[in-house]
Amino acid sequence: MGKEKVVFFCKDCGYESAKWLGKCPGCNAWNSFVEEKIKKEIVANRSVSNVPKSELKKLKDVSVEHKQRFTTGFEELDRVLGGGIVDGSLILLGGEPGIGKSTLVLQVTDKLTTHGDVLYVSGEESELQVRLRADRLGIDNDKIYFYGETDIAEIEQKIINMNPKVCIIDSIQTMYDEAISSVPGSVSQVREVTARLMNVAKKMGIITIVIGHVTKDGTIAGPRLLEHMVDVVLYIEGERFVSHRIVRGVKNRFGSTNEIGIFEMAEKGMVEVTNMSEMFLTKETNQPGAATTAILEGTSTLLLELQALTSHSYYNVPRRVTNGIDLNRLNMILAVIEKVCGISLGAQDVYVNVVGGIKITEPASDLAVAMAVISSYKSVPVKPGSLFIGELALTGEIRSVVNVEKRIKEAVKLGFTTIYTTKYGLEKITLPKEAKIVKVNNIKDLVKNIQND
Repeated sequence: MGKEKVVFFCKDCGYESAKWLGKCPGCNAWNSFVEEKIKKEIVANRSVSNVPKSELKKLKDVSVEHKQRFTTGFEELDRVLGGGIVDGSLILLGGEPGIGKSTLVLQVTDKLTTHGDVLYVSGEESELQVRLRADRLGIDNDKIYFYGETDIAEIEQKIINMNPKVCIIDSIQTMYDEAISSVPGSVSQVREVTARLMNVAKKMGIITIVIGHVTKDGTIAGPRLLEHMVDVVLYIEGERFVSHRIVRGVKNRFGSTNEIGIFEMAEKGMVEVTNMSEMFLTKETNQPGAATTAILEGTSTLLLELQALTSHSYYNVPRRVTNGIDLNRLNMILAVIEKVCGISLGAQDVYVNVVGGIKITEPASDLAVAMAVISSYKSVPVKPGSLFIGELALTGEIRSVVNVEKRIKEAVKLGFTTIYTTKYGLEKITLPKEAKIVKVNNIKDLVKNIQND
């Protein structure tokens, strides 16, 4: 029995300390240190891995030809990854239980077998469970190999001996290193296991996809250092009881992190959605409290419907509830409506929802939120075919947003005929005869304009 060394790790950033600290020097988080025990003798006597050693080269002599990108078979996912999976990259895929992580990865591996063998390492599910999922997805591929193991030393040796093109780890929280006495999924275990997988992936040029669980806060379980170590971090978002899923890149060393991919969970697995705006736009109901806006997610333009409901409050402090937009942003918009438009909302409960579960962070939706709230308060529906684009200033002024021309063209293509936005940046836009742009400077003028219509 080897001697044990006690160390302390920060759960948020992985900072290591010989003693417990109230505040982490690495990330300034409070009460984030946990105690871990490491066996000294095993660490000292652990055999050296057979991973090929790196060679000293001049930077200009390094070949970049082998660092090609491989398509995943999904255009939506390829766009999020920056054009495909880079050879030898380490990808972390996170999401809530049952969201579709293993399903999507198994579908991707089926496409990647055209470039070589795939090793699927599972520490959670048995070989029968994975086979049943493959049968449900219609996958019958003799290049996919299953290996049920949780010891990282055995997994590492199997990867070296087999030398597959792709390796799947499902999931990182179930893997462990026997040199560390803490339970699988702890800070030290996750950090050590990921480091060993990264070492193999980089030196042998193996595409490694690691599946990770998320906490109740929606972040990857384990230290934040885990996200710093990998090349790409992807999150699958969506409700378990809603069919669509959103794949969002929060870190990408080989591309942009502003892209999202839209998928739909079908009987045969994940199906990509090519026309995203039509999926989130509901049929015309001509009911009060609904307004449409256009937002940008990377290179994609999404047209989203915003719904608002105002009702008399029976509480001393009226309720403000949002789903999909920031609550503080809503409070600011309501203050502007009261001050500039003279509409009293102090005794009203206000509920705002983004249809489809999308989270909006850019201010281009301010105008649509304001019009949805005013429409609900006055019980007057917004004119059919109307679209609202603009940021709302504290003075009530409607400010311009980036790429307004691209947003308007997408709206016209989907049948919107009246676009309400600012007058700035619209000099070069040409529209069909049936469509028009209403240029407004202030939200008060906009309300009067709509009332006159």
